[in-house]
Amino acid sequence: MITRRILLCSAAIAAVLSVAAPTFAADPDAALAKLQESVLSKGPSGEDPSPASGVSLTAEELAKIKAMGATAAIVMHYGGNDWSRAQINGLQTQFAAMGIKVIAVTDAGFKPEKQVADLETIMAQKPNIIVSIPTDPTSTASAYKAAADAGTKLVFMDNVPTGFKAGKDYVSVVSADNYGNGVASAHLMAKALGGKGEIGLVFHAADFFVTKQRYDAFKKTIASDYPDIKIVAEQGIGGPDFSGDAEKAAGAILTSNPNVKGIWAVWDVPAEGVIAAARNAGRDDLIITTIDLGENVAISMAQNGFVKGLGAQRPYDAGVVEAKLAGYALLGKTAPAFVALPALPVTRDSLLDAWKTVYSTEATANVKSSLGN
Repeated sequence: MITRRILLCSAAIAAVLSVAAPTFAADPDAALAKLQESVLSKGPSGEDPSPASGVSLTAEELAKIKAMGATAAIVMHYGGNDWSRAQINGLQTQFAAMGIKVIAVTDAGFKPEKQVADLETIMAQKPNIIVSIPTDPTSTASAYKAAADAGTKLVFMDNVPTGFKAGKDYVSVVSADNYGNGVASAHLMAKALGGKGEIGLVFHAADFFVTKQRYDAFKKTIASDYPDIKIVAEQGIGGPDFSGDAEKAAGAILTSNPNVKGIWAVWDVPAEGVIAAARNAGRDDLIITTIDLGENVAISMAQNGFVKGLGAQRPYDAGVVEAKLAGYALLGKTAPAFVALPALPVTRDSLLDAWKTVYSTEATANVKSSLGN
């Protein structure tokens, strides 16, 4: 017989469990798994994404490219992070396999005027190919147009100069699913928060297509899927000291909003600044999610520190695809206008596998030792 005492005890246990267990308007784990099956981002001109797996060269095509003795330059917006180094590594590896000589690799330090000067210097060497990511789509457009008019084939990473048309002014643009990674970082934030709490955002205050996608995706996902999570503060950063700027921005958020439980950072280098601000404020409980799997944020995850998860790009693979698309241009082969690689949600549990996927190599000794491996 079920007694009144048993019923009362059962009700009490159920009440405790209902308070202790996180409740979600959406299922973060299911949403994160689904993200890896498709690409949410559109191209700079609204193009549907083509899969990276569809970009390939036959043995005969490779032989033709090798016989050309072509040259290439890699013109970066910023070289001071793991993402850029992985892109360059992927490009150089694939160019070497195609017999294409890389004659220059430049770093604009996120300064448009420096990138314009880099382009002008490189064009004196008359490269057949330039693979680049514009620091600013408007102020660099004329320099890229001059390169295209001179016959150099342009392949872009992530961002495209203003007014440029695929197939006419440039070959193709290759990107991660930046919108999808913004969505991933939102679901990871919600999961770490237990579905509720106040948060702040540190975003990129620039006309930069991919970082806008991340920011928009994060905000939209929080607003639509997690009504008990409130964005109470936002601070923009312009660089080039993205870590230092983010530290100041996050410090201001934490001072003005002491109830903030989490802060989202637009990529890993700003996230490092948020970590520093949290330490300075004595906020060991702060939750951080971000985008891009840099070593420092990976170490934080490995140590069960501030960073609880992130959405990762696949920069090495993107570099390989960009080099192959340059080969398309040399052959006169029609290229897809926009190629995208799916988002990769990363947590501490998946860190080592994710590192290998992102960088095509084993995790660094620092990451492994932080995990206790």
